[in-house]
Amino acid sequence: MRKILLILLLLPAFFAQAQDTISGKVLDEKSQPLPGANVLWLDTTIATSTNADGTFTIPYSPQNMMLVISYLGYVTDTIHVHTPQYISHQLKADKANELTGVTVDKTLSSLRRSQVSATNMSTMGSKELLKAACCNIAESFETNPSIDVNFSDALTGTRQIKMLGLTSPYLLIAEENIPSVRGASQAYGLTFVPGTWVESIQVTKGAGPVINGYESVSGQINYELIKPVNGDPFFLNAYAGMGGRYELNTHFTKKVSDKWSTSLFVHGNIRVGKYDMNDDGFLDNPLAKQINVMNRWQYIDAEKGWVSFINLRYMHDEKQAGQVDFDPDRDKFTTNYWGSEINTDKVDASAKLGYVWPDMPYQSIGLQTSFNYHNQESYFGFNQYDIAQKSGYANLIFSSIIDNTMNKFSVGANATYDNYNEFAYIYTGNNGRDYDRIDNSAGVFAEYTYDNADNFSLVLGGRFDYHNRLGAFATPRVHMRYNPWEKGTLRISAGRGKRAANIFAENQQYFGSSRAFNITPEGGKLYGLNPEIAWNYGLSFSQNFTVFGKTAELGVDFYRTDFQNQVVVDVFSSPQAVSFYNLDGKSYANSLQVDLNYEITRHFNIRTAYKYYDIKTDYTSGTYQKPLQAKHRFFANVSYETHVHEGGKQWKFDFTYNWLGKQLLPNTATNPAEYQMGDYSPAFATMNAQVTHSFSSVFEMYVGGENIGNYRQKNAIVAANDPFGAYFDTSLVYGPVFGQMYYAGLRFKIK
Repeated sequence: MRKILLILLLLPAFFAQAQDTISGKVLDEKSQPLPGANVLWLDTTIATSTNADGTFTIPYSPQNMMLVISYLGYVTDTIHVHTPQYISHQLKADKANELTGVTVDKTLSSLRRSQVSATNMSTMGSKELLKAACCNIAESFETNPSIDVNFSDALTGTRQIKMLGLTSPYLLIAEENIPSVRGASQAYGLTFVPGTWVESIQVTKGAGPVINGYESVSGQINYELIKPVNGDPFFLNAYAGMGGRYELNTHFTKKVSDKWSTSLFVHGNIRVGKYDMNDDGFLDNPLAKQINVMNRWQYIDAEKGWVSFINLRYMHDEKQAGQVDFDPDRDKFTTNYWGSEINTDKVDASAKLGYVWPDMPYQSIGLQTSFNYHNQESYFGFNQYDIAQKSGYANLIFSSIIDNTMNKFSVGANATYDNYNEFAYIYTGNNGRDYDRIDNSAGVFAEYTYDNADNFSLVLGGRFDYHNRLGAFATPRVHMRYNPWEKGTLRISAGRGKRAANIFAENQQYFGSSRAFNITPEGGKLYGLNPEIAWNYGLSFSQNFTVFGKTAELGVDFYRTDFQNQVVVDVFSSPQAVSFYNLDGKSYANSLQVDLNYEITRHFNIRTAYKYYDIKTDYTSGTYQKPLQAKHRFFANVSYETHVHEGGKQWKFDFTYNWLGKQLLPNTATNPAEYQMGDYSPAFATMNAQVTHSFSSVFEMYVGGENIGNYRQKNAIVAANDPFGAYFDTSLVYGPVFGQMYYAGLRFKIK
């Protein structure tokens, strides 16, 4: 009902804004989009700039006939426009000012919040990703205030990401808009994507567009891989860290013909050092090995309008955790020493094919397909968990306009197939069984976008799906942007999400404990449980302004997620069990964020954010805040870089501070006194820093430190002295398990 009222309120504004515009796209000499290019009617103040994909829309009237397109480092062009037709224009580099063009790139913000998108989206560029030198994208969000990063357990070192206070299963994580981390890969999926493979990451708060699916509840993370047509012929990143961690990334790119380009990405990492700094008898970090290879092909025929990507990938990952003296060959499934191994193989193949009508550049059709095989074999002491998932995905999208480019639409159809072979054995309950199942779904979607190219845009989306376990259901979404005054942006969003909870894959941290797994089936088709359904509502406002001549941005956003049904993960009823059951009552998550970004001087920026979470669920034993979730958090990032000197020489400095308030802990009150954790964790802070020196435009070295304040959670493992006893638990992690850690590395490329 609230959504209907919202739409009725917005429709008059929508129709009132109707006027003529023209749209187009600005490209560089390689036919690649030029984001941030200036587009201006000559002798007027009517102007705009191009989006990330190089497109623009600008108001049109017959008296304006000369359109000026400019971009620093390129020759400015003036185009004679006779009619409001679509414009595709290619700028040529200004050879006399090539160095100036490089300077502009350096001054672009590495973390940008869109001022023109209807969704609350921020983009992390490659420069931002380099602030966290190591090594996968799960470790790349330390400098992004929209994402919270936690450790999931005291064994694997796996980073768990959260948005709006909800964990990653409630996020839609996509690789170039194809869902990539789902089902079996929820626990470790982001750790399988090397950071150097990624060109940019788009983080969208709240329910996202319906085109990518119905599962998104709290937001979307989409990462774009480096395109073969843009890649350097050779790139090398070598990293070494304390704890015996070593990483190597190499990229090879070659232009095969005028239409075909290809890249080969190779990543390998090992962790060989055994460290037990807190003397609890357990490894502080797991021993690890990973090899990750991807071959990527890109095809572009700009004249005929065809573009295509083909990706082939293989990954093998091994982790060994547990007591320092654990030897898998000798001690597996014995009480000699407690240990764990997690071995994962992944095979991915994906293809995208798109066609743009040459005479109607605003109209396109695209097909996205993927096949994924994920196989994990693992044990944790006497507990075992194996899961193999075969998935197929297809998404067909047709996009065009209605009368003019202010009114755009996309329609399409989507199908998914997931074949799960899942086995869980819980030693405490002395039970093991298969949970095999096949899920499939088919759906259609439509999305309408109105953008007056000035101060108002609206996205109305809906989809209808049939899922063999979730049934037939509709997913509505709405996003609205309004600029009430200059540099002020107001956004409103609302949407519904529905998903199947994979209770074992998403809660693997509890296998590293003596907890029994209690499932209360209530006739549902997923482990006897019902699907999760939630509504998300969001309101945000941002304002850009100047202080002492320098730019600043203030942002405030509030989001609420209301669960109509949720698979409750209960660790309050008993410290010897984790229980799964359908929500009976209320469950909600309120999230408030206030952030302030300021350019102190040129190349010297500070980014701050305060976050407040109120997340409550009705459990069988009462209503509690979400465990292991701080209600108050503060974030600050300070970065400074010198001017680029001759030959590309430059220094870069980056410092990040995170403060977390106290967190409600799971129940340990009935444990013996020496195995109790108390009700709340203490508040604590962590600090990371990195210094990078570029010796030239192709070679640089970096050194850095994580958790340099050396904060470490005491007694991270409950009953570490009795790992086969009734109170052993590695899942009660509220802070860093590892102490301060320092690293160094180098990057080299051939242009």
